[in-house]
Amino acid sequence: MNPEPACTCDPNWNAIWMARQERHESSKHFDDPSHNWDKPENAARYDKNSSSRYDARIQLTIRSLDITPDSRVLDIGAGPGTLAIPLSPLVRKISAVEPGEGMVTILENHILKNGITNISCVKKRWEDVDIERDLGGKFDIVIASLSLTMHDIRAALAKMDAASTKYVYLFWFVNSPFWEKMYDDLWEPLHGVPYFPGPKADCLFNVLNQMGIYANVEMLPLGKDYRFRRREEISAFFRLRFNVTTPDQEKILDEYLDPLIRQIGDEVVISGDSTFAKIWWKKHV
Repeated sequence: MNPEPACTCDPNWNAIWMARQERHESSKHFDDPSHNWDKPENAARYDKNSSSRYDARIQLTIRSLDITPDSRVLDIGAGPGTLAIPLSPLVRKISAVEPGEGMVTILENHILKNGITNISCVKKRWEDVDIERDLGGKFDIVIASLSLTMHDIRAALAKMDAASTKYVYLFWFVNSPFWEKMYDDLWEPLHGVPYFPGPKADCLFNVLNQMGIYANVEMLPLGKDYRFRRREEISAFFRLRFNVTTPDQEKILDEYLDPLIRQIGDEVVISGDSTFAKIWWKKHV
């Protein structure tokens, strides 16, 4: 009996990722000035949030890594050191790749303030990094935590795999995180055009499969809190984020936000839950 011919109808998942990422970035929402990480004030705000509101996620992420005191770690998209700073006393060396000028400034300030000697910064996009020239060679552990915004994700993943001698850990969204759900709910009522979400973990997993990397997958909880001292701060923050400029838009935004607002102690809070995936594999070398 002759074997059936191999199926050639599988979609190109890298092309799907690229198309979804490009469509996501083409939306007007992508001009949100609060996410320009070259600006020091935005990086400082993110850093303040990450030291408190994201603490549970960071501790969960660190506990899930197979690290030792002798581990050499590469942190891709390191931001202000959200992972690198708490990881630094647990490992031998960390190279933090981060292109945002404001983020790098905050990270370097943390390193100086805390007398940390085992973190070095590489001020580049991952796409532009040369493993030998910029990093000095390979690492035991490669991590990309909620930083997978590259267009050619297959090339980015291949470089991550090449940079690792033991493990690669990716953390990415399974469904729309709370902030993205807000865009999905509000952007069309506010601006008359749909919001396009970015590619998710299912697409990432299929790209890896087509590369011959059969990764492990675990689902983890992802919470998001927006905390303010007064209700007026909520309106100011989200009007900037959603480009609200008219009274009609203000009414739409306020009617959406009002049911979500809770008073917790001295703070006014808006929060929501979603899921992110830990996708990881062990190198066989």
